[in-house]
Amino acid sequence: MEEAETPAGPVRFLVLEYVPGVSLEQRLEKGPLSIQETLRICCDLARGLEAAHAKGMIHRDLKPANVQLTPEGKVKVQDFGLAKALHDVATPAEQAEQKTMTAMTDKFTVVGTAPYMSPEQAAAMPLDKRTDIWSFGCVLYELLTGQRGFSGDTVSSTIAAIHSRQPEWERLPAGTPPAIHNLLRRCLNKDPNRRLRDIGDARIEIEEIAEDDGLEPDSAGTPAASRVNLV
Repeated sequence: MEEAETPAGPVRFLVLEYVPGVSLEQRLEKGPLSIQETLRICCDLARGLEAAHAKGMIHRDLKPANVQLTPEGKVKVQDFGLAKALHDVATPAEQAEQKTMTAMTDKFTVVGTAPYMSPEQAAAMPLDKRTDIWSFGCVLYELLTGQRGFSGDTVSSTIAAIHSRQPEWERLPAGTPPAIHNLLRRCLNKDPNRRLRDIGDARIEIEEIAEDDGLEPDSAGTPAASRVNLV
């Protein structure tokens, strides 16, 4: 936020970074990505989320449309418009009010993009960084398969799929390392208490998988914070 003096008085304005390139959503229009490219992008994506979580923020709307690929090959996590501070825990009175509002209408409490919402986010429950880990798993699955892990004809049917179905694991490419299968299942566990605990662990696993399988993601050495675009 900046402020400048004008003849009419002080004016406040935002200065935002212009990020050239294409979004992952646009890239996916050409089909699924290679395993190597997926590992490189998701390693950087995990680093970006790791930096955001370290600053006390959860994204709450991670999806391919909010991840930008620059001409230089950098990965930018964008659109923190729905981001929430990790310490913003609702009081018992606020939680009771939230439950009442959810019973009346969900448009004021359920925020995010349905195919990438965690089960707890879709149910308008209190959230922590594990909701971003679920969304990360959704993005990883989509990059490898070219298909969303959870979808439906309506928002309601999509949310029902999130709560009751598993992704079609057989869609994963034949050459997908077994450790990636395991990582996806840990990210997309419907029970947050059994889900991967920290996005930094996902980043480490991807780096180790890439090294073990000769699929170097080529992301080492770039500061994590440079990949986070707080827009």
